[in-house]
Amino acid sequence: MQLGMRICFAGLFVGLLAGPASATDPTAQQKAWDILDAGAKEKGFTKRAQAIQVLGLLPGDAKAVGRAEGALADPAPEVREAAATALGQMQSRSSIPKLERALSDKEVSVVLAAAHSLRTLQDKEAFEVYYEILVGERKSGPGLIADQEKILRDRKKLAQLGFEEGIGFVPFASMGWTVVKAVHKDDVSPVRAAAAKVLAEDPDTRSARALVKSCSDKSWVVRAAALDAIARRGDPALLKDIQPALSDERDIVRYTAAAAVIRLNSVPTNAAPPAAAPAPAPEGKAPRISGRTKQRA
Repeated sequence: MQLGMRICFAGLFVGLLAGPASATDPTAQQKAWDILDAGAKEKGFTKRAQAIQVLGLLPGDAKAVGRAEGALADPAPEVREAAATALGQMQSRSSIPKLERALSDKEVSVVLAAAHSLRTLQDKEAFEVYYEILVGERKSGPGLIADQEKILRDRKKLAQLGFEEGIGFVPFASMGWTVVKAVHKDDVSPVRAAAAKVLAEDPDTRSARALVKSCSDKSWVVRAAALDAIARRGDPALLKDIQPALSDERDIVRYTAAAAVIRLNSVPTNAAPPAAAPAPAPEGKAPRISGRTKQRA
């Protein structure tokens, strides 16, 4: 469910929290919090979700973070999704452990919202989700969203999530609405293409291989996105793998391949491929051993 249509109205109340009046009129600030707290306790999940979603307008506010974290346990998936989104918008790095747990939520929409926020917070657990969306299968070891495998393989349902949840969790970036309009809404290609774009940031070699394989995907949207991601990775070792795409039947794919070849040719041959150190585990939490980590060992 897309909540944006009504959130703007609730956002008017948040202005009381951040505006000049709060500095001189504590009564107005308390009234604003009373309104949001009442909204978060409404019987209807739509109002609860709206009241939680607008907390994303309050970065650095410990009270807002606490409210959003609490909403991750709401019985309605729409509210949990709003909470996961708001925590990312607030740049709440202290909420990373809770967002990682949300990756195991029984609702895929919540998993996707949590993944997007984790990516915003530069937490690499998010890549596991996008890899599964692109490839259609988990990396070695238990998947973070194994219980949602049926939905992830349901093309119509996944496409519905991609369009109805809004662009918020789908980073179409430069592909823009041209691609969205070019593909039928029952086609999951734009969602998979968006996942490919995210994997440009993933240093895992398995993601690199997945992107190379996607350069020959039956969907031209996915092929173009994979080539775009490979160009952005800046790994010249992948240069020979993308050269066949210079003969692709689709103009946009050929153009993207050409740009990728030029970009990778400009990278020094002795340059190291993209790499990143493992993210430090939150205090008091043992690091998670994912399938990708096992692969490297």
